[in-house]
Amino acid sequence: MSELGTTLTQYIIEQGRAQNNSRGAFTALLNDVATACKRLSNLVRLGELAGVLGAAGQENVQGEEQKKLDIIANEVFIESMERSGLLAAIASEEMDEHYPIPGRYPRGDYLLAFDPLDGSSNIDVNGATGTIFSITRHTDSSAPTDADFLQAGNKQVCAGYCLYSSASMLVITTGHGVAGFTLDNSVGEFILTHPDIKVPKETSEYAINSSYSRHWLAPEKRYVEECNAGVDGPRERNFNMRWAGAMVGDIHRILCRGGIFMYPMDAKLEAAGKEGKLRLLYEANPMGMLIEQAGGLAHTGTQRILDIEPTSLHQRVPVIMGSADEVERVVRYHEEASAKQ
Repeated sequence: MSELGTTLTQYIIEQGRAQNNSRGAFTALLNDVATACKRLSNLVRLGELAGVLGAAGQENVQGEEQKKLDIIANEVFIESMERSGLLAAIASEEMDEHYPIPGRYPRGDYLLAFDPLDGSSNIDVNGATGTIFSITRHTDSSAPTDADFLQAGNKQVCAGYCLYSSASMLVITTGHGVAGFTLDNSVGEFILTHPDIKVPKETSEYAINSSYSRHWLAPEKRYVEECNAGVDGPRERNFNMRWAGAMVGDIHRILCRGGIFMYPMDAKLEAAGKEGKLRLLYEANPMGMLIEQAGGLAHTGTQRILDIEPTSLHQRVPVIMGSADEVERVVRYHEEASAKQ
């Protein structure tokens, strides 16, 4: 009989011992996150058999059309998390304001911000989707407000995502490296399969939505053109472009194979008066923490993502993250373009 392997619970307990920090409550909190992800993994896997595909006929606070599974995923996460007594409040990409823990349940010391289903445009075509989450502390004894969630990414105590694809994988960091767990449906446990994930430094891949190329600013245009020039260009090697249509899918690939992910500021966003496309609290901060803990960099082009002081619950930012050398190159192009202005 083969060994089961290290479970998520065992891993968190062992990490606590290694850091001389007994974190029973934190272990329980991550187990609740894992439970929610298992429920969503099953719904995504069943698809139309569970009646979860298709549009919901309404928009979220972002003005984006919601899928049925967007709403279901949001409800699943809240139901899985609100009773534990470990959270003070919950914030979701799908809700206008934060969700206070109901008075019938104990209130804890953590805040959870999450994107319940990243890549929902992939749902109906069976593409990669996922859940992204960020955990911070609530140190105030008063009832939490939206403002309590407005903490810089460097204040996160845990960040992670669950990728729902050919296998469901939970990837987390608690500030001491990055670990990946694969869901073993035969026992219903997330098992440690990727114990110390590092972003490969050498890369020949980049991820960007090329349909917006006509709107790109000069630094991104320059970077992509140099990559596309291949062995005859200044980079002297061939690059491939990959785009999953879900940030969670692209970041997972970069953690495994290296590369750079860009959803930068562009002329179209500037004309619309927007500060970026991706949400700081639900997407950029948690993914930025994972990337940096794995040895990469996360930047906007003008500043480190994890140093941004949030000003609103649904704040958007430009995102450039991945292998350190590639991110530094794009940042340098931004600095050079700025110096010419």
